[in-house]
Amino acid sequence: MATTLISGGRVICPDQGIDKKLNVVLADGVVRELTESEPQADEVIDASGMIVSPGLIDMHVHLREPGKQNEETIASGSAAAVAGGFASVACMPNTEPTVDNEASSQFVFLQAERAGLANIYPIGSVTKGRKGEELSEIGQLSRGGVVAFSDDGSPVVNADIMRRGLEYTKMFGRAIIEHCENMDLSGDGVLNEGVVSTILGLPGIPAASEEVAIARNVILAQLTGAKLHIAHVSTAGGVELVRMAKRRGVTVTAEATAHHFTLTDECVKTYDPVYKMNPPLRTQADVDAVRDGLRDGTIDAIVSDHAPHSTEKKQLEFSSAPFGVIGMESLLPVAITELIDDVLDWPGLVVKLTVNPARILGINKGTLRSGADADVTIIDPDVAWTIDVTAFRSKSRNCPFDGKQVRGRAVRTIVGGKTKYVL
Repeated sequence: MATTLISGGRVICPDQGIDKKLNVVLADGVVRELTESEPQADEVIDASGMIVSPGLIDMHVHLREPGKQNEETIASGSAAAVAGGFASVACMPNTEPTVDNEASSQFVFLQAERAGLANIYPIGSVTKGRKGEELSEIGQLSRGGVVAFSDDGSPVVNADIMRRGLEYTKMFGRAIIEHCENMDLSGDGVLNEGVVSTILGLPGIPAASEEVAIARNVILAQLTGAKLHIAHVSTAGGVELVRMAKRRGVTVTAEATAHHFTLTDECVKTYDPVYKMNPPLRTQADVDAVRDGLRDGTIDAIVSDHAPHSTEKKQLEFSSAPFGVIGMESLLPVAITELIDDVLDWPGLVVKLTVNPARILGINKGTLRSGADADVTIIDPDVAWTIDVTAFRSKSRNCPFDGKQVRGRAVRTIVGGKTKYVL
C-alpha cells in the first residue's frame, strides 16, 4: 500500500474546523489521517510554509467540448484546472450539442477519464437545447451523473418552466444554477448601463436586469422549496436580494467571480473586449457590495466562470466580440491578493472554494476527513509573481488579469492521491 506524507504544512479543513500545522497521510487514493506525528511513507512532500487545503473546486466553468474544441477541450480545461489548484470542476452545458440527455453527460465523464487530470462533473441543461421551451429529461440526466442544472449563458425566461424545473430538480436533490438576467431589460446591451456606457456611447445592461430576475427566481424557489443557486451575482441589489432571501429561509445560495469582486466598468474605457463579460463589470459600489457579501456569507462560493474564446473572436470591436473571460489559472492568486486580510481570512477563503461548492453540488469532495478522496491543493501563500496568459494551459487567452502582479498560487495539485500538477 503506497503512502504519501504531506509534511509540515498549515492544514486548513473548514468542514472539520481545522486550521493548524499538521501532517497529512494519503494511502490508496484516500486520506488516511491528519496527524501531528510524522509516520514513514513511500513519498514525502515538504509543505513547510504552505497552506494545505482540500482539493479546490471551481463549480462554474465552460469547457466548450463538444463543438468548439479550438477554444477549449475537456483535456485542456482539465490541465488549466489543476494548474490553477482545482482538483474538481463542474462544467456548464452550453456546448454543441447541449448536455441535455444522458449520453451527452456520459461523454463528459469519458473525456475527463481520458484526460486523467481533474475531476470533471457535468451540469445538465434545464431545457432542451437551452431554448427555454421544454424541460430536459431531468431524471435521465440525474442518472447520467449531472450534479446540477443550468441554461447558463441564457436565463430560463418562462416563469412556469422555471417553476416546473425547480419542482423536478428538487425530486432528484439537484440545484438549478440560474443566470439571472431579464432579457427585455438587457436588450442589446454590451456593458453596464451607467456613466461609462453613456460616455462611450455603447448600449448598457442595467443592474435591474439582474435584480428583477433574482427576485423572480427567489420567489419561485420559496414557492417550490427547491434548491436555487444564483450564478455570478454582480450588483449591490442582487447581493441584497440574496441576503434577504436567506433571512426568510429560502434555499438559495450564490457565487461571485474574481472579475466581479475586483474590476469595474472603468476598465471598459479602453474598449478592450477582454473586459466584455456577462454579467458585465459594474461600478465600484457594486464591487464593494459583492465583497461585503463574501465577507458576511451571503455569497457562498467563488468561481472563475471560465469562458474561453478564440483570439480572433475576442479581437473584434467591442460591440461584436463575444461575452466571456477565462479564469481557472488566475482565480486563486487574484482571490488571495484581493481578499485575504481585507475581506476573508484563510479559512474563509478555503470554505468558498471547497466545502460550500461541494455542498451545493452534492458531491463528496472538499474535505480532508479520514476516508475522503485524496484530493489536496498545496498553496504558497506568499510567492509574488505576475500573471502571464502565454504560460496558461488553457487554449484561450482572454484573461482580464494578464500582467497583474499577485501573491500566492497553487504549487501542487493532487487528485485521487496522485500529483497532477506541480510548479
